[in-house]
Amino acid sequence: MFDLTVVLDQVEKPHNLSAILRSCDAVGVLEAHVISKEERLPTFNSTAQGSQKWVALNKHKKINTTLRRLKEKGFQVYGTTLEKDARDYRECNFCEPTAFVLGAEKWGLTKEAIELVDETIFIPMRGMVQSLNVSVAAATLLFEALRQRQDAGLVPKNGEGIDEETYRECLFQWSYPQVAEWCKINDRPYPELNENGEIIEDLPRDVKLRY
Repeated sequence: MFDLTVVLDQVEKPHNLSAILRSCDAVGVLEAHVISKEERLPTFNSTAQGSQKWVALNKHKKINTTLRRLKEKGFQVYGTTLEKDARDYRECNFCEPTAFVLGAEKWGLTKEAIELVDETIFIPMRGMVQSLNVSVAAATLLFEALRQRQDAGLVPKNGEGIDEETYRECLFQWSYPQVAEWCKINDRPYPELNENGEIIEDLPRDVKLRY
């Protein structure tokens, strides 16, 4: 789903980034966004289970430009916070294009991010701690959005909502990941597939062994 995403504001711990991307993959989110310091590149660990291969993580330097672009694309932007005027996430409608903004592990959302989101939300807690780990919070919100969309019959089954070129690229990458990597290394387009999902082009023998 290209109309559901997360924006991670200064979330840098590999374990959390990995777990969040794994949750994105689990609900069918195709891309996520991270705002991080220029010298710190996102890293992953085994928790991701390879999900970073399937969920594009777009890196940005500024939260304001990132959220502005999402809003221009029609996304409603929700920020997680413990502020008193935040709304219970279960009361919100996530069937429209939605972006969840989650803050750093220790400090939460920055003041700038809070001022930029369309609405602030919170996940109610019944125990003694105030909030969930950022990766658990992301999973909670993503699966609530998926549940709402399933109930409304809005979950895509055949690439609905994705332009044809992107759909073909994703289909090839998921069907032939090793050949897709070979194409990337050799800076060449993906081969065409027939109606049965088979590669039409007569590729070199060593590449065919990667099927």
